[in-house]
Amino acid sequence: MTATSCLVANDWICAEYVRSRAQELTDATVQHVWITVVSVLIGLAVALPLALLVRARPRWAGPVLGLTTVLYTIPSLAMFSLLLPLFGLSAALVVTGLVLYSLTILVRNILAGLAAVPDETREAARGMGYGRGRLLWEVELPLALPAVMAGVRMATVSTIALTTVGALVDYGGLGTLITGGLKSYFKAQVLTASVVCVLLAVAADLLLLGAQRLLTPWTRAGKAG
Repeated sequence: MTATSCLVANDWICAEYVRSRAQELTDATVQHVWITVVSVLIGLAVALPLALLVRARPRWAGPVLGLTTVLYTIPSLAMFSLLLPLFGLSAALVVTGLVLYSLTILVRNILAGLAAVPDETREAARGMGYGRGRLLWEVELPLALPAVMAGVRMATVSTIALTTVGALVDYGGLGTLITGGLKSYFKAQVLTASVVCVLLAVAADLLLLGAQRLLTPWTRAGKAG
């Protein structure tokens, strides 16, 4: 069987598909990465103030954590449908939905990281003249990084998976190829796009794990000790 015939035979594994559709796969992967990165970064930008609000005003913990949990439980089809009147069929619709899904993970992990900072460390910093803002940015957030990065890793992998649902509005990255392949029963397209999506999630997790290790060298020193 020749390499070209696998397309005619509609095989699951087909090298000719990868060669002939390389640009299509690349474009879908780039869109998938772009949507994921933008969604997680915006999610972080929203989650940090929410976490700080909850810490400063504990009475807000119930409403904020409850709302983010409820948002996470909304089925993706319903979420996009609710956002459709605001954003129309656009990338902003997908990004906004993904940001809302990421909040429950990010807010909780930021709060957990801040709560894990030892009180004696805070007192020592205050004794050295650190104000509230400097204490947060130079002491608390750096020490909270392991928990924060763990949340970013979970949110990123989750977002990579959920991005595929954006195929409903033609902004699903690799999900658009998967959905198109399922509709036409194009086996090679379905399998190849699915494998690339899985590899993307694994690569992102490993990359963020490496970044976490670089940013928190004291955690490695503690384990070595």
